Amino acid sequence: MTGDAGRSRSRNGGAIRRLLGYSAFLPLASRAPSYARLIAALVTDGRTPLARKALLAVAAGYLIVGRNIVPDDIPLLGGLDDLVVVVLAVDVFLDGVPAELLHEKLDELGIERDAFDRDVAQIRRLTPKPVRRVLRRVPQAAAALSRAITATDIGPRVRSWIDREGFPA
Repeated sequence: MTGDAGRSRSRNGGAIRRLLGYSAFLPLASRAPSYARLIAALVTDGRTPLARKALLAVAAGYLIVGRNIVPDDIPLLGGLDDLVVVVLAVDVFLDGVPAELLHEKLDELGIERDAFDRDVAQIRRLTPKPVRRVLRRVPQAAAALSRAITATDIGPRVRSWIDREGFPA
């Protein structure tokens, strides 16, 4: 087979493989409530790095703002970008949590470490490496931005400007 017919079959085969790959997320759905409790426990723990918490806040902001990469009114794909953002943000968040803290919270919540490790490995296998590489740099960039803001002493100046001008209605 040559030409357009061969390329079309290849594209369709790739789409089917991707769809089957995403179906691997389905077993995770039953464990989502436990993992949500884990994330909440880690976020409320003072030992979790602030930059990692900020990453989750940015992902939540993306979901709340409603300006998506793929509009929500496009069937199936509209919600897929939201899912991808959440999964990637949680993956990078967990990657920055100290291992002893993570294990402590897993034990407290009765989540089996082996099952958790398998689920995280499954998610990472389905995430393209270039995307993971870029996202792994986000917390360091956020920390650098925070240091730059602190060094420029812009916070007090902005606060005094807001106090002087009043908060816009």
